[in-house]
Amino acid sequence: LILMTTYAAGLRAGEVIQLKPEHIDSKRMLIKVVAGKGSKDRYTMLSKKLLHELRSYYKTCRPQTYLFPSNYQKHKHRPLSYETVRSIYEEARKKVGIKNGKGVHTLRHSFATHLLNNGADLNAIKEILGHANLSATQVYTHNTFEKLVTIYKQAHPRA
Repeated sequence: LILMTTYAAGLRAGEVIQLKPEHIDSKRMLIKVVAGKGSKDRYTMLSKKLLHELRSYYKTCRPQTYLFPSNYQKHKHRPLSYETVRSIYEEARKKVGIKNGKGVHTLRHSFATHLLNNGADLNAIKEILGHANLSATQVYTHNTFEKLVTIYKQAHPRA
């Protein structure tokens, strides 16, 4: 669920571990990201699938402080550590057979690339990701360009 939340909402690992139950707005289908990078609050989307999974999680775990609290009894009112999220990602990466993982941030890159490849506006992606400058978001356009080159080579008679 941690990885799903990270990907589905385009969050940084540090942002997902800071989520609290009250940051989930099921009426407006939004997730409030509190003081992400740059110390600015922002909102990102909450998909129906993610909301369904979070509701199932609430029924069994009933998180009180953080959405994903530490498993250690001594630290139960603290969020999971970044190292724990990283190890969850690494374990999942190996299970699905991805050999050269770049880390948890890969999920955020995939989120942005998938939005862009499906027609989302670069400025909208910038806002969702919480980037201060458009140049930070333009990193994702290289994947789209690669897709265009592939399509060109497959479709153009003189390629």
